[in-house]
Amino acid sequence: MNEQEMILKAMKDAGEPLNAGKIAELTGLDRKAVDKAMSAMKKDGSIVSPIRCKWEPAQK
Repeated sequence: MNEQEMILKAMKDAGEPLNAGKIAELTGLDRKAVDKAMSAMKKDGSIVSPIRCKWEPAQK
């Protein structure tokens, strides 16, 4: 499972929008790795921000 898949799984399991710090805590990934993966995910549209600074999977 790559970093993006781990982030999406953590978001889905939480059932609520999460910030990068909480995602790093839940996945065990380094915060910088989470920020980098989330940056790519924002660009490709796989995550959206319903609340400022919090993210959730895009509804596709």
